Amino acid sequence: MHPFEYARATDADQAVATVSADPDAMFLAGGTTQLDLMKDGVLHPDRLVDITRLPLGGITHTDSAVQVGALTTMEELAADPVMGERLPFVREALLLGASTQLRNMATIGGNLLQRARCRYFRDPTVAACNKRNPGSGCAAIAGIQRMHAILGTSDHCIALHASDVAVPLTALDAIVHTQGMDGSRSIPMTQFYLPPGDTPHIENVLRHGELITAIDIPLLDAGIRSHYIKVRDRASYEFALTSAAVALVIEDGVVQEARVALGGVGTIPWRAWDAEDVLRGNPAGADLFRVAAEAALEGARPLPGTAFKVELAKRTLVRTLETVAGAPS
Repeated sequence: MHPFEYARATDADQAVATVSADPDAMFLAGGTTQLDLMKDGVLHPDRLVDITRLPLGGITHTDSAVQVGALTTMEELAADPVMGERLPFVREALLLGASTQLRNMATIGGNLLQRARCRYFRDPTVAACNKRNPGSGCAAIAGIQRMHAILGTSDHCIALHASDVAVPLTALDAIVHTQGMDGSRSIPMTQFYLPPGDTPHIENVLRHGELITAIDIPLLDAGIRSHYIKVRDRASYEFALTSAAVALVIEDGVVQEARVALGGVGTIPWRAWDAEDVLRGNPAGADLFRVAAEAALEGARPLPGTAFKVELAKRTLVRTLETVAGAPS
């Protein structure tokens, strides 16, 4: 591992100032992915600023939203009763996203910022990785592609965004609050992540040294059904081949409101706007759900190793829609 200086931040202003002033500095929270990447030689910061003692944890409830401190662990949020009552698909995504041990270490802010699960990005002996070495190429395009993206890809990168909980949060229009040298910002999840384009190394809109402080999660109205389905190669601790987060309002058999996002298929958590448009105002049923799934995957760019994901993602979404539309348990 590359040698680094360790510092513990005493307040958020100090943490932001320290990292902002040093291009080779990084924040450290749960570290569940970050430390692995450092050990593998993918990340090599000269300084780590530990933010775990900052008052950025905790869960606050209002009538319309849940505000989650960035240092709240995945397990703490999953255990919050409101998640089960009003946001079940967020809770399901949290529980399916990692083992119990990891959920007790990983923070919500860190989960949103986890790096790509591309095997080529995570292997520093592979020279061609635009995400790690801008301008070097993309080994995945001609390599093993099974765990890669089919939506939002470019000729420069097909790496998948692996977060589970980011999928329902994107469907909900959650807001990410940050603090930087220029003050605070509130960024919609739908604008937080950046597709690779020709700059795959720039994954989100955060500036260097800008710190996530909290996430606002809008509450679904009581009685609105939601569900998260994750399809994976094995039942425990595996990343999604495809996933879907769905919330529906159905009245008299007609879909009045729909929120749909996909995981396991996009370079960013993928909001399926076209599927939502198809669903709204139409009678709920298998035919409608299949048309919505077709719309959600319109524009997919599969490669030979990811071609199976197109149909799998459609079936995952149809199954999730059918589950949500079913009779209340």
